[in-house]
Amino acid sequence: MKKSELVDRVSQKVDILTKKQIGTIIDMIFDSMTEAMARGEKIEIRGFANFKIKERPERIARNPKTGQQIKVPAQRAISFKMSKALREVLNK
Repeated sequence: MKKSELVDRVSQKVDILTKKQIGTIIDMIFDSMTEAMARGEKIEIRGFANFKIKERPERIARNPKTGQQIKVPAQRAISFKMSKALREVLNK
């Protein structure tokens, strides 16, 4: 689903706001989530999912084609864990 499709679906259910206003609200939600994750905060949306930052340590990897060792720097990644309610909907 693209953001424009999300805006369309919300606008079908909420006739008080325009599509532009709904798009602005969705942008603000995503911006708030991005800022929180950049600060290392966990995001919990009950009935949907949890998002948290995982710290991946620096490691040595190997290029499978050449066998050369490569140093992979430490990095942060997002972990997504769906809620029980979402899991039940997906596995009907």
